[in-house]
This record gives sequence, C-alpha cells and structure tokens, in this order.
Amino acid sequence: MLDLTRDPSADPLRIYRYRDGIYAVDLLNAAVVHLDFFTWLAAHPSDAPTICRELQLAARPVDVMLTLFKANGFVREEKGVHHVTEVAREHLVQGSPWFLGPYFGSLKDRPVTLDMLKVLRTDKPANWGSSKTEKEWSKAMEEPDFAQRFTAAMDCRGIYLGRAVAKALDLGGRSRLLDIAGGSGIYACAITAAHPHLRATVFEKSPVDQVAAQLIAERGQAGQVSVQAGDMFHADLPTGFDVHLFSNVLHDWDTPVVKRLLEKSFAALPPGGLLVIHDMHLNADKTGPLPVAEYSVILMHSTEGKCYSLGELAELFAQIGFRDLKHTPTAADRSIVTAVKPG
Repeated sequence: MLDLTRDPSADPLRIYRYRDGIYAVDLLNAAVVHLDFFTWLAAHPSDAPTICRELQLAARPVDVMLTLFKANGFVREEKGVHHVTEVAREHLVQGSPWFLGPYFGSLKDRPVTLDMLKVLRTDKPANWGSSKTEKEWSKAMEEPDFAQRFTAAMDCRGIYLGRAVAKALDLGGRSRLLDIAGGSGIYACAITAAHPHLRATVFEKSPVDQVAAQLIAERGQAGQVSVQAGDMFHADLPTGFDVHLFSNVLHDWDTPVVKRLLEKSFAALPPGGLLVIHDMHLNADKTGPLPVAEYSVILMHSTEGKCYSLGELAELFAQIGFRDLKHTPTAADRSIVTAVKPG
C-alpha cells in the first residue's frame, strides 16, 4: 500500500507546469490574432473596465488575461491603467517591423483558441477539454462516468501535492478536519497519515462521495477518514470540526460564490477554528508567478473561476471576519493560505 508520508525521489515540477499551463498559449493566440489586443492597447492605455467596455469583453476572463500578460512582461500596470511594454510594442503591435501577428495567425483556428474568444466575450465556461462530446465542467461532474474519471485524475495529482500540504500544516491541538468538496479524499488521507491524531471527513455530493469512499477504503484509511454526502451550495457545512480544508475548490468559482463558501465556513467553524485553502495563488499585485497565471487560464476556460491573489483573499477574509492570514508554499507552484476564526 502506498505510503502517503513519503516524497518521490525526483521533482515533477516541469511535468506539472506542462499540464497546468497547457491553455495559456491559446489565450495569447486569441488576443493577438482575433482581438489584435496589443495594437489596440498601445493606442489606448486603459483600465480593466474600459478594456471590457471598448472591446466588449467580460470582466473575469479579462482579469485572467491581463494577469497572464503582466506575468509575461507584455503589459505593465500603473495606477490601474494598463500599458504595453517594449517587448509587446516591438513584437505584438501592428506596424512594427518585428510584428509576429501573422506567425500566430497560422494557428488562429485551434479549437481552444476559438473557445478562448467565446469565453472572453460571454464569460461562460467552455466544454471540458474543448470537446464537443463533453459538457461544461460543473455539469459534467453530475454524470457518474465523467465524475469518476475526473476524480481519478485529481487523485493521482493529490498523492504528491497532498503530502506537501500535510508537511506545511501545524495541526497540533486540532482534532477533526472537514475536507470540503474533497474529491477522492486524497488530501484528507495524506493529512491524517502525517498527523495520525487527526480524524477527517470528506464532504462531497453524489456521485463523487461514492468514489471517495471506495478510494479511501482501498487506501486502508477508512478508520481515520469518513465521507459525508452533502452539497456545499445547498446545505450548511456540518459542525464539530476545528479545521476546514478547501483544496483546489475555490478556483472553480467566481468571487461572489467564493465569498459565500467562506461565509459558510466561518459560520460552521468554532472560535479558534482554522481555515486552510490549498491552491495556486497569485501575488498581491497580480503580476505573477507566471506558472500560476498560466494555470488560471485553464480555470477561466473550463470553470466559472480563476486563480485568486493573496490580496483578493485578504480582502475577503477581512469582510467575513477571518484573521491572521498566513501564506506557505508547498509543491509544484502551489501553496496554502491559512486564517483563523477569532476566539
């Protein structure tokens, strides 16, 4: 049986980055070829709302796009106004002798590129993998076959990432962890393996709860990790837990939904309870890190969410009442953000 407390001997960072950033080039392609974005921005330095209004684009995907371009050094922001940088002016703006638009243009009809254009204009997620046979991700997860395949895909990722989360957490004095929308339960399993005094419950809706129960049993951890069926959107979170974990969950949803989920967590946690958010997090000014900005693109494409910045989370925590934000890197460009419900 796999030892969830053991690290691999080789670092898989480059492999993760290939998968995580797979759609970023298509967002750049859509901006260069279909929107001629950099030519427009060179002539019209603008804030984000103006960009949305003038180019008839939606706010969430534009935020992801601008973050990607700032992280790449194609755009700089000064007092809320976005400008092209020298590299973009020379190579991405029409009229320059080094303009690369036609080079990108030869790939303008890539399916994911065309999906990016639709998402930028409508803010509606595209089908998973840009497949004509799949639904938008949140709807596809209601179907048992897709839910099992997707959960298995995330499970194999969590075997490595979960160990890093467990090592980064100080859970002395804590007793019960609620893994909210915990998928296969791999993070709850990894954390309880490293902190054997802890008991955990995976809170998941059907049909994923059944997949989680099976995988937890196969790992021999049913004694430490249980599963409770429930929908985080349509029910209060269960009480009796002094740690709440959102691992790779908040990034699937837009800000109003994220705030509502954090409010539910705050209401269910006891005074002194610990909130743990495991994800890829942008820096406060949303200029990077580049791998996080690239990963945010696949979220923009396929879900209603994006990668959130430390500044955005700090603002939400302050509004809701969480205190003592702490940011700790884990593995593969991921990190945990923790906060406490005041006692």
